[in-house]
Amino acid sequence: MEESVQNLFRYLPDEILSCIVSFLPNEYALETSLISTRWRDLWNQVLVKHGTIEDITSVIAEFLANFDELDPLKRPHKLQFHFADDNALFAAIATNNKLLLDFSCGKKKIERKYELQFKLNKQHFTYHSAFLVKSLYLKSLSYLTSEIASSIVSNLDHLENLMITDCCGLQSLFIESESKLRRLTILDCLQLKSLHLRTSKLKSFRYRGLLPRIWPESHFNLCHAILDFRQGLSCRDLSAQDFDEILLTIKNSEVLTLCEWTFEVCSQ
Repeated sequence: MEESVQNLFRYLPDEILSCIVSFLPNEYALETSLISTRWRDLWNQVLVKHGTIEDITSVIAEFLANFDELDPLKRPHKLQFHFADDNALFAAIATNNKLLLDFSCGKKKIERKYELQFKLNKQHFTYHSAFLVKSLYLKSLSYLTSEIASSIVSNLDHLENLMITDCCGLQSLFIESESKLRRLTILDCLQLKSLHLRTSKLKSFRYRGLLPRIWPESHFNLCHAILDFRQGLSCRDLSAQDFDEILLTIKNSEVLTLCEWTFEVCSQ
């Protein structure tokens, strides 16, 4: 009898399996990927699209808008978007309202001259869906894709947690999220020289890397802050006065961790 039940599921079409998963709570739905290779393949389906770099924001918006949280297998929750001479973006929707955007999939570096041809139209990002992104993970942003990321972040009205990691080539970053952003983490973006924050409700701020110019527009009351600048300065002309704004921001933190370069800059 047990074998016949297994055979029954084995030969059911994907649409029926997807319907079965739709009746499960989110925390249990993903566990079906452990049943067999067949179930795992359903979860690992990747939507592949091609276009230009100007299309990224609208493609991500469409990807999110079409995702059905109540029926997670109805459409793939993974996307690979190819653009600009074999460069690619990998996007994945995970449980607990998480979205990953990884720009490290490209085979070739984007030529600097392409930057002159690119103008981002922020109106391209029109996102309307029952799936609300609360945590966003950005990996391997460049000087070019940073503006795309800023547009996406500013349009995620329910975003609470933002993590940015391993962004070689990223020189400046503007983060605007006045609604619900509570936690911001930036790790190992070693060419970042300017960080502009328009985020008045932050409670946690963690930064590790070279010390950039940090410009917070609001002096929010942090619960937890970690500033790790042990690798040195990103700009040789950085002075103690350039650090005044961030000092005003972190001075009331309940838990504050500062590493050696913070003190050395302030004492110059």
